[in-house]
Amino acid sequence: MEAKYCLACGNALKARDIDGVPRMACPACSFVHWGNYSVGVGALIVKDGKVLLVRRAQDPGKGYWTNPGGDIEQQELIHDTIEREVLEETGIRAVVRSVVALRDQPRAIHNIYIAFAMDYVCGEPAPDNVEVDAAGFFALDEMEDMNVAGFTRWLVDAAL
Repeated sequence: MEAKYCLACGNALKARDIDGVPRMACPACSFVHWGNYSVGVGALIVKDGKVLLVRRAQDPGKGYWTNPGGDIEQQELIHDTIEREVLEETGIRAVVRSVVALRDQPRAIHNIYIAFAMDYVCGEPAPDNVEVDAAGFFALDEMEDMNVAGFTRWLVDAAL
């Protein structure tokens, strides 16, 4: 979907060349629509040699086991987002240690996904029964028989 109206003043946007790229811009104010982006975050939490996974209860990915995560909120720091998402989806408290992976998927809505290594603080895995219907810590050999999403398998292998 292409932006048609200025988010700042409501005027109709017009195509304008900005640095050699046609962009939708407002002729009445300084607003430029730079594109549509989605930024997601995911957690890699290891406890006693096992990785925290959740089973998605909704699409995208319904029925697949993935690392917990979600989309960032407009007014929220990224590290706060992943800590909140992990707590909401699993009941686990964890804190960000470092970035372990970045996925970049240019498309109609450009998707950026940041995966964080996180340190377990406390809690027992319990699904929220809204976004996820199961949660737990699993060893690599246990994951062999699970319906683990491809990117999650890659992330676990790359990080461990």
